[in-house]
Amino acid sequence: MLIIAFKRASAKAEEFGLPIISIGNIIVGGSGKTPLTIELAKKYDDACIILRGYGRESKGLYVISRKGKVLEDIKTSGDEAMLYAKSLPNATVIVSEDRKKAILKAKELACKIVFLDDGFSKYSISKFDILIRPKEEPTNLLCLPSGGYREPKMAYSFANLELQEGRDFKRVVSFSKDGEHMDVLPSKLVLLTAISKPKRLLEFLPKNTKMEAFEDHHTFTKDELENIKNEYKGFSFITTGKDFVKLQSFNLDNIYLMDLTLQIEKDVDFKLMNDYINSYSS
Repeated sequence: MLIIAFKRASAKAEEFGLPIISIGNIIVGGSGKTPLTIELAKKYDDACIILRGYGRESKGLYVISRKGKVLEDIKTSGDEAMLYAKSLPNATVIVSEDRKKAILKAKELACKIVFLDDGFSKYSISKFDILIRPKEEPTNLLCLPSGGYREPKMAYSFANLELQEGRDFKRVVSFSKDGEHMDVLPSKLVLLTAISKPKRLLEFLPKNTKMEAFEDHHTFTKDELENIKNEYKGFSFITTGKDFVKLQSFNLDNIYLMDLTLQIEKDVDFKLMNDYINSYSS
């Protein structure tokens, strides 16, 4: 806790001359960063999404997409970056371990606003910090490796804007198959996924849905999928958008897509964020 406080207090935040919106959390596991980033970034024609690219097989900086044109494959991008690329046809997506280099690349590509995925801990970057608070906080208040937090809970006070699930936004789930919306799902269904806290998805699915879950960002193999198909003969499969971008190459039959989006409540006040963004155009 003291180390984190010292790092934050001693860091000199570098200004890059364009608005940078960081969307992050301080808990372990998924909290809705990706759908919130998509929801905010889709309003801009010249946005850039920058992320580390967990689970990718590449290293270094790559421009994954430019104005919706996908330039790299899933192995280079990682699952989250490819989901951004396919969900935001007007945006640029960059992966890089070095966020500062990525921001400079975004400026070079004439992007006008940057959305920094999971950038709260990047204290040396001048930015507007949005923190997502989960519907239910972890009961273990300690930080990693023994607790449920990545930073002390008091870190919420350092955010410029805090959004909580259930209060400021809710998750909206829809289903599709082969691009067509589906209102009814098969009764014999298997959730196939590799995301953090996969059990949270079951509340949106039929009661008797089976689940085959892998670690977050897992790269599926042909043998794994063949074994699963053999075990669940006669079943249909359902997966998330983040998983689907990795599963597409396997040409699975009878697979449904679970589209997870966020609906932000109308009374959420984004004035501080909008003022911050507008300050760069004045």
